[in-house]
Amino acid sequence: MTLHYFYDPLCGWCYGASPLLQAAAALPGLRLEMRAGGMIAPEDGRVITADWRGYVMPHDQRIAQLSGQPFGEAYFNGLLNDVGAPLNSTPPIAAVLAAKALGASPLAMLAKLQQAHYVDGLRIAEFGTLRERARMLGLDGEAFAAEWRRQLTLAEAHIADTQARMRRHGLRGFPSLLLERDGEWIMVDVSRWLGRPQAFAAELSGLLSEAGTAGAADEAAFCTPERCR
Repeated sequence: MTLHYFYDPLCGWCYGASPLLQAAAALPGLRLEMRAGGMIAPEDGRVITADWRGYVMPHDQRIAQLSGQPFGEAYFNGLLNDVGAPLNSTPPIAAVLAAKALGASPLAMLAKLQQAHYVDGLRIAEFGTLRERARMLGLDGEAFAAEWRRQLTLAEAHIADTQARMRRHGLRGFPSLLLERDGEWIMVDVSRWLGRPQAFAAELSGLLSEAGTAGAADEAAFCTPERCR
């Protein structure tokens, strides 16, 4: 059985859901397939501005309250005041794909990048940050650099495939989860489990062995290219 995780490295709710995915990945008999959606495309030319800071801070504070995930001073009063810093999902997506290709855990790489962004206040659209986090996973810097450049050429196709799958299954944003079991697709809610990874793992374990479906909550929290809610 496969759990398909639709995410973006710059999605705050994905950071909030990170402990849930870590708990899910530890379940026996479950394969995790990560599908990045490219929430902020390079052609958008988006950068950090005072308006961006004012927009994301209330969302981030709500994420911290519901999930217990830490947001660092270097993020709130460092990166979010770094006017002109690039916001681009593609470089960190390529880093996650590169880590997987080199035999490291893509989920672990994503967690390193989320920590770099939301705790350490670093620019994860820049290669230097990506390479440093890859080294923290034990990857060779030169090998990572070469694979990252290769994955940059493949990222557009990966993102397009993710977005097509999301449309096909009616997924509204990131994070979204679909459990594929015996030809059946089960939508798994994330929002109501934030801050309770072990309870989420127990619920997911039940879905692995029992019939039935689990629909997404009406008030689910998620991010799209236009906004977070």
